[in-house]
Amino acid sequence: MRHERRWCVWVAGAVLALGMEGTVLAQVQAPKAEATKESVGRRLESVNTLIEKSSAAKQVDSAGNGDSAQRRERARALHKEATAAYEAGDYPKASNLLDEAAKAMIGSVRKAEPAQVVEDKKQRDFNNRLDSVKALQDALKRVSSEKKAGAKGAEASKKVDELVKEAVLLRDGGQVEKGRVVLDQAYLTAKLAVQNLRQGDTLVRELKFESKEEEYKYEVDRNDTHQMLIQVLVEGKGPGASQDPMVADRVKAADALRKEAEALAAKGDFEGAIKKLDDSTRELVKGIRASGIFIPG
Repeated sequence: MRHERRWCVWVAGAVLALGMEGTVLAQVQAPKAEATKESVGRRLESVNTLIEKSSAAKQVDSAGNGDSAQRRERARALHKEATAAYEAGDYPKASNLLDEAAKAMIGSVRKAEPAQVVEDKKQRDFNNRLDSVKALQDALKRVSSEKKAGAKGAEASKKVDELVKEAVLLRDGGQVEKGRVVLDQAYLTAKLAVQNLRQGDTLVRELKFESKEEEYKYEVDRNDTHQMLIQVLVEGKGPGASQDPMVADRVKAADALRKEAEALAAKGDFEGAIKKLDDSTRELVKGIRASGIFIPG
């Protein structure tokens, strides 16, 4: 049974979607290795190409966007600092500065992106997420039937359906970004509902954990996903939502339990850590419900 890992996309992937040169970005944003004279020297050249000679650089030139231009100047300044560190033999510092220079240039390109291209990408991302939600909706209905979840499964499915309808209405009304936030709520709600309905002996049997450590890692992922839904719910409610005491108290309790779990895991007590993580996740479920989203659990 596959489980999605953390809900974040490495920035290079996002920029590649904007059309920047894959070879340059692969070199710039490759996983960090030991900073040596040779590796940093290659990255100095790659980042310089990104800033000065790439199609992305030409896009910034042609955009005439002040904010974009400032970010590019920041990238140039960081590249200059990185060069100085490289020449002084401080390769780790040079490598870190190159990371910052690449990110600054990426920000510059995003600011320079034509509005229609950005809008098209938002629509594309929305539709892709909608397809994922629909697949999860099907899974939720199937698991609810298998587990004979009854009212709990029906309530979760109804909430997901309502969120999807709201998201589509926002998209069709020209508010794609707001619609995407609501759609993300639907996605995470459906995902967590499926996970929580399948907890217990059936889940353990299907996953076939080979050790308590492996089960602990699964519980970490499940806890992370609940935390993400809390964050999306707060984002969707706008300023001040994070101050909702009913939610904040649950999140605080969940964070404390998560830290206890991590401390136990560090000592090798994975069984105890699993129990603490489960308690933490239960607190997050209560917080999510307090936000107006029902999920089983």
